[in-house]
Amino acid sequence: MSAYFERLGATAFRPTSAVEGAWSTQEQHIAPALGLIAHAIEQDHLDRRSGELQLGRISYDILGTMPIERVDVEVRVRRPGRTIEPVEAVLSHDGRAAVIARAWLLQAVDTRELAGSALAAMPHRDELEPWEMGDHWQGGAVRSVEFQRRQREAGHAWAWLRPRIPLLQGESIGPVSRLLGLVDFANGLTLRLEPQEVAFPNVDLTCHLLGAPQGEWIGFDTTVSIGPTGLGLTDTVLHDERGPVGTVQQILTVRPMRP
Repeated sequence: MSAYFERLGATAFRPTSAVEGAWSTQEQHIAPALGLIAHAIEQDHLDRRSGELQLGRISYDILGTMPIERVDVEVRVRRPGRTIEPVEAVLSHDGRAAVIARAWLLQAVDTRELAGSALAAMPHRDELEPWEMGDHWQGGAVRSVEFQRRQREAGHAWAWLRPRIPLLQGESIGPVSRLLGLVDFANGLTLRLEPQEVAFPNVDLTCHLLGAPQGEWIGFDTTVSIGPTGLGLTDTVLHDERGPVGTVQQILTVRPMRP
């Protein structure tokens, strides 16, 4: 597995076995696809405007599962703007939309003298232990990432993640798209219940960013909550080695397995 995807054309991509899903190995894990969409958005902006704006928020609606087959990504600007620009991207399989992403591209200005956050720090990765996500989940995607993790309690863990392979064969990937190719793994980092007992896939993911991360590793301070009527929420604060760089939330549909 040299990468998650190979480019077939301007908008067409072929997934490799590295995208095998955690719920079913016949379906794509959505994490790499979310990174691919972000890369398409950033590349479109770079081609149009030489990267004047930065991605500040992206929200994905996950409309269904996808087999491990060719996908296409189309990007369009909803409203051109000098300092703020809303963009939409659709990832489709066989002509059917599978993921719709809506992003805000915002102006970049120097606010280093104002920078700060009250979000809690998390331990350095050297303070955590190696962890194999594949001990709990199936598929190639969970084995394509290196993990350092500490489970604080059921439903709350710290983890540092680093992909072992690139997102797209033969192309340079920016730090934001690389991060967004990891964020969906949050939902499997800290289990309240074993996936053999309860299914809890997410149907969306929204990420707000404070800036582009630095370094190879991304820190996840993740909590999972389950409500009384079949809804759940995975909530994560993202870190690099300097501190918090953003947040991620995922809504879950919680479905107890029938004997």
